[in-house]
Amino acid sequence: MPGLPTLCPHPIIQAPMAGGATTPELVAAVSNAGGLGSLAAPLLTPLAIIEQAEHIRRLTDKPFAINLFVQTRPQVDFAALEAAKLLLQSVCAELGWDNLPTPTRWCEDFEAQLDALITARPAVASFTFDVLHGSQLQRLHDAGIKVVGTATNLQEAIVWQAMGADAVCLQGVEAGGHRGTFIGAQKESTLGLFALLETCKPHMQVPIIVAGGIMDGRQIKQALQSGAQMVQMGTAFLTTKESAIHPAYKQRLLDSSSDTTRQTRAFSGRIARGLDNHFMQAMDAVADKVPAYPIQNALTGSIRAAAAKAANTELMSMWAGQGMAATRDMSVAELMTALIAEMQA
Repeated sequence: MPGLPTLCPHPIIQAPMAGGATTPELVAAVSNAGGLGSLAAPLLTPLAIIEQAEHIRRLTDKPFAINLFVQTRPQVDFAALEAAKLLLQSVCAELGWDNLPTPTRWCEDFEAQLDALITARPAVASFTFDVLHGSQLQRLHDAGIKVVGTATNLQEAIVWQAMGADAVCLQGVEAGGHRGTFIGAQKESTLGLFALLETCKPHMQVPIIVAGGIMDGRQIKQALQSGAQMVQMGTAFLTTKESAIHPAYKQRLLDSSSDTTRQTRAFSGRIARGLDNHFMQAMDAVADKVPAYPIQNALTGSIRAAAAKAANTELMSMWAGQGMAATRDMSVAELMTALIAEMQA
């Protein structure tokens, strides 16, 4: 099989961003423009994964990726769950709710999602939150699918390489959304993109992808000159015409003139970087006490849905990386053209 960097003419991977941002239209537009589009599938049912992959194929004949969270179904302690609900009581009161509804589902079944991904057969499958078993990785390779693992520290990069990943995506602390940490405490994996690249580079024989705050062609070129083979960009694509994030969230990004992102566990129970807002601030004192992902993520789902319905960005999770002030209001095709021109300038 040819190497990952040969799959597309330009070394740009559009980051998978769970929660609806990565529409089939966005993914296909990136691939059509010479990058690698990525469908974020962690929150999708197995059937939806297959359907959206088919939709992408109707829009492009180019390679694309599908991303999943590697996770197991949680064992729910219902006494602890009631205590976790109390931590969200002040936010519920602001919404006029007496009680926070108990979710009927905590997360999708990863094994069923993986089966669907293999049926969908994208060119690339990328994974975060943990590492695959050898048998899972073998099934992907047997189906002709290249595998990309996410690493936030050297140990994770070495493990993914040893397991047989075709490339490793190094996620700097600048990156928006969830941290992919699975070895050591999440709060201890704090290296920025370039420091992480320098740390890992001597130990890697597979292609390195870097992610974290990359917003323009100049930064892409800098990453490639520093030893990466490809870059992964998320925030830059959030404000494109094809992105399906809430219009109010999109406007907050476009109106920003400085980095107002920070990390929090409050929304999901896993450290993630997003725009600072009232929810983060209200939960600051108890953010370390909330249950781990996916329980907290499911618990806050109804709050985030109500906030979206009311266009209340103060209670939404608005994931974004540190380069957010450089977002642009344009189509994917226009953004890709600009990035490539900047790289070549």
